[in-house]
Amino acid sequence: MTMTKKTGNNIFVDIWRSFSSMPFWVQVWMMLLLVPLNGFSLFFLDQPMGKLIAILAVGGILPNIAVLFYERGFSRLMALVHVPPWSLLILLILTSRPEVSEAYETYLLILAAINIISLAFDIPEAVQWIKGKRDTLGLK
Repeated sequence: MTMTKKTGNNIFVDIWRSFSSMPFWVQVWMMLLLVPLNGFSLFFLDQPMGKLIAILAVGGILPNIAVLFYERGFSRLMALVHVPPWSLLILLILTSRPEVSEAYETYLLILAAINIISLAFDIPEAVQWIKGKRDTLGLK
């Protein structure tokens, strides 16, 4: 069975329409906190566990680019993509305590907190996607 979406011809317009249909606070959360803080992990590659932290942090975001284009917008599948890497990331940050600088430790704790909050929203969304609620936000 093939599912089609009623969209325009321009995928970027569809993605923008989908993004714009999210509540403003979610747009701010994603663009000013979630994506940048996970991306900042790339600046700490030389720190203890830095490469693994970056793989897990960015690994929760990067695959969503493919989902975004495939779905032509934001869907609950994007939440599902976050769950495995960020769950491991949080576990790693909270259980592994290597000697690190105070700045890096502060960053890791903020990263864990932000991703815990994100997963509090993502897990229910992922469950809904698994149960068959697969619409794309803003597209009908």
